[in-house]
Amino acid sequence: MARKLEKNPVKVELMDKLVSKYRDERAEIWLALARMLERNREVNVSRIAKLCRKGETCAVPGKVLGKGDIDFGVSVAAYGFSHKAKEKIVNGGGKCLSFEELMEKNPKGSGVKILGG
Repeated sequence: MARKLEKNPVKVELMDKLVSKYRDERAEIWLALARMLERNREVNVSRIAKLCRKGETCAVPGKVLGKGDIDFGVSVAAYGFSHKAKEKIVNGGGKCLSFEELMEKNPKGSGVKILGG
């Protein structure tokens, strides 16, 4: 799939895991995230605060950056987090997850909102 375009072996491995989870669970979210990871996307904490509600889970097919604030708990799965972004999400009562953790916690991907698409 993306192996021809993506050169980062860690990202290629993650994309393969997402596609495999899609095949196992028939949950379209994993295929969508794998495809979106091909492009480098960045989402600021302020965007998460604007588009998510307390208690929701969102997925960022790229890196979460620390611009802005969040004062409520939200679970965020992403390819990467800046130190400041992670700090702000956790201090707001939220959680920072890897995609592997999200797939294990929620195999069907139900209720997960994709940001940065």
